Amino acid sequence: MATINYRTIDIDALDPDSAANFDLSSLAPDVVPVLTADVQTLAGQVRQLLRGGDTEGALRGALENVPYGADQQGKEVHLATVTEILQSIRQSDMSPMLQRIYQSEGGSELLDVLMKYLYKGMSSKQPSSSKNLSPQPTGFSQIQARGGGEGGGQAMSVLLSWHEKLVEIAGPGSIVRVMTDRRTV
Repeated sequence: MATINYRTIDIDALDPDSAANFDLSSLAPDVVPVLTADVQTLAGQVRQLLRGGDTEGALRGALENVPYGADQQGKEVHLATVTEILQSIRQSDMSPMLQRIYQSEGGSELLDVLMKYLYKGMSSKQPSSSKNLSPQPTGFSQIQARGGGEGGGQAMSVLLSWHEKLVEIAGPGSIVRVMTDRRTV
């Protein structure tokens, strides 16, 4: 009888349910490439709605046309557009607007996209105004004006307010869906 060294057999190659036989490319959803110019055009259209007083239409337009396939610059442009829209909406209008979006067709997905932008905005390292920064010998920068300035603090306050209202309406499941989605904004 032939001697077989059983310790050298790759059993994963024989098991059809093994992770070694699973196509990992199927985990990442397909995204359509988007040019930065197209993102800037969309930003102009959304800002036009915003200037016309249609804040809900501007928010819906930004959330329905997410440039998942854009480069980093295009994604930053869209993030700035969404942040501008969120800052222009009064706090008393947040909950009713979120409720209307949530109850519309595809509303849960739109609120999940909004949650992605809230987290992206909160993780942004650049304040909206760099003139308030003073370089330190340690290599870190320090924000000069702590209260009510035009720094990143005001934008962070707006994003946190939206996050609170969004969790009230969409629930904590939205956070889980955003954290597990492989598409990034």
